[in-house]
Amino acid sequence: MDMGYGHQRAAYPLKHFAQGPIIVANNYRGIPEKDKKIWQESRSFYEFISRFKMVPLIGNKIFEIYDKVQAIPSFYPRRDLSKPNAQVKQIYALFKTLNWGKHLIERLAKKPLPLVTTFFITAMMAEHYNYPGEIYCVLCDADISRSWVPPQPKYSRIIYLASNKRVEERLKLYGVDSKKIYLTGFPLPEENVGEKLHSLKRDLGRRLIQLDPRKVYLSRYRSSIASLIGRNNYKSHPVRPLTITFAVGGAGAQRELGAEILRSLRRDINGDRVRLNLVAGVNEEVNKFFRKAARSCRLNRKCSRNVKIIFAENKMKYFAQFNKVLRETDILWTKPSELSFYCALGLPVIVAPPIGSQELFNQKWLESIGAGMDQDDPRYTNEWLWDWINSGWLAEAAMAGFTEAPKYGLYNIQKIIFHHFKEAKKVQTILQY
Repeated sequence: MDMGYGHQRAAYPLKHFAQGPIIVANNYRGIPEKDKKIWQESRSFYEFISRFKMVPLIGNKIFEIYDKVQAIPSFYPRRDLSKPNAQVKQIYALFKTLNWGKHLIERLAKKPLPLVTTFFITAMMAEHYNYPGEIYCVLCDADISRSWVPPQPKYSRIIYLASNKRVEERLKLYGVDSKKIYLTGFPLPEENVGEKLHSLKRDLGRRLIQLDPRKVYLSRYRSSIASLIGRNNYKSHPVRPLTITFAVGGAGAQRELGAEILRSLRRDINGDRVRLNLVAGVNEEVNKFFRKAARSCRLNRKCSRNVKIIFAENKMKYFAQFNKVLRETDILWTKPSELSFYCALGLPVIVAPPIGSQELFNQKWLESIGAGMDQDDPRYTNEWLWDWINSGWLAEAAMAGFTEAPKYGLYNIQKIIFHHFKEAKKVQTILQY
């Protein structure tokens, strides 16, 4: 589903075992105009609300009203939450009155391969229109709303691939049969993980000394770290300037934060101490905004290379470019979106303010495992960032993400889809967080 980056980012790693290209449910060739209109109205409203949140005084109030529709109920006390919410009722009303999504499912049904989707509505469409193959739904957040589950979850044949333990337990509260839930972890890109975590460990070994140049943390745990990531991967001297990647969401909200970080770190960038990647994704407006911000900082020619704008013409190219940049990144700064799960790559996360209910839960999960910390005042990044570096905290956060967050999501999902259930059940015992 083309709404923001989350659902397509989760689908991108799965392309390696897809038979054909990834299908975008709201923008595929031949989509009926009536279906396209429903998707467009939903997406346009979502992007408008995301950007509108940044409007002083009234932005937050308007967003709070919208967010209540998709709010996640409190987990405790444990209780039956299987009753469908208003959003689910509205979705199924569109199925019944306008046959929303029927064209897509009938087309896919001509070759009934296992259907893997990263968006709940397409999973519901497949079930509602009797798709003859198996239906798998990949979960993209650390907790989910009732909207992800059909009206009668007990009888649903959708198989859920849960991103973490809380999501697995949440699905049970929503009434999903435990036999239809697999705890897999979020699918991380293969090029960043590598066979037997080879790429991940290599990158982490180079990153740790960047995050703790005084070896405050590393000197205490050097032998343990070396045994976890491999002694050959552990580096004792920095190989590049400290590299920060700041990513905004698909709607372009928080672009001003990126410019504020750039201004604060200007001297460090000019002094060749910091490299800053500003991620515009596929948003041309954000791309122009970041380029203007970089020009206004008047960086010297020699060090202007230390600021890089990440922009591509389509999302598949953007994801490939972004994943490559992450391999040379030391700190990921972003709102707690699906990128929260990228802490498993050994990337400490500086958490920008969350937008929406799901992101609040992602933020809580990140902080609970010790892999992320809320940003301080971005105007003074040049002060507090170096305090964090000099304390060794960011190296500790990198190791927390590596040890505590799920790293094998892509491979677990592949095993389940190809019915290697015994192997998949073995890995579930490691993912009890």
